[in-house]
Amino acid sequence: MTKAFIFDLDGVIVDTAKYHYLAWKKIATALDIEFTHEHNELLKGVSRVRSLDIILELGKVEASQEDKDRWLIEKNEEYLSYLVDMNESEILPGVLPVLQFLKEKNQPIALGSASKNARPILEKTGILHYFDAIVDGNDVSNAKPDPEVFLIAAKLLKTDPKDAIVFEDSVAGIQAANIGNMVSIGIGEKSILEEAQYIFKDFTQIEKSFIEQLINA
Repeated sequence: MTKAFIFDLDGVIVDTAKYHYLAWKKIATALDIEFTHEHNELLKGVSRVRSLDIILELGKVEASQEDKDRWLIEKNEEYLSYLVDMNESEILPGVLPVLQFLKEKNQPIALGSASKNARPILEKTGILHYFDAIVDGNDVSNAKPDPEVFLIAAKLLKTDPKDAIVFEDSVAGIQAANIGNMVSIGIGEKSILEEAQYIFKDFTQIEKSFIEQLINA
């Protein structure tokens, strides 16, 4: 039996959220907007354009589209500067054994991420070859909780959405998986990801027997 295993990127496979935070904080500081780690939680699973709008709303800052476009470019350039030195050490604990086990079981694997930098991140961390399909921010028009990114991934893997399993760390991502009629697995805190069907603090808690159970369900 085969299922489709779909992974979000930031906070699930790698922790690039810290780099997003630093890049957004630089923009916010330049605009004299307070931007804390708590504020950064509002941006999880959200597109770059919407993230900027949230930050501007926090500071009650009005801006022209020209200014917004410039800040979006500046933010991305700042973020990319942090990725230059990324390597396999950035992969979160327990992720590699799960990817390896899925490959051993001949299960199709996809990435479903809002990030427009997903492919270079997978290349730099040396795990691009595990993925049979990659759907990122360049391929979708609707942000999570719209299930578009996961539905496209399931289609590319030639799998019915009900046979897809999604690993997510954001509320919007879990909601997207649920709306798409997929199995939702939260990676993070139970108090935040309570809508997920299964929740693990990280991948080190996921046993091979659980993966087998998903495959055979």
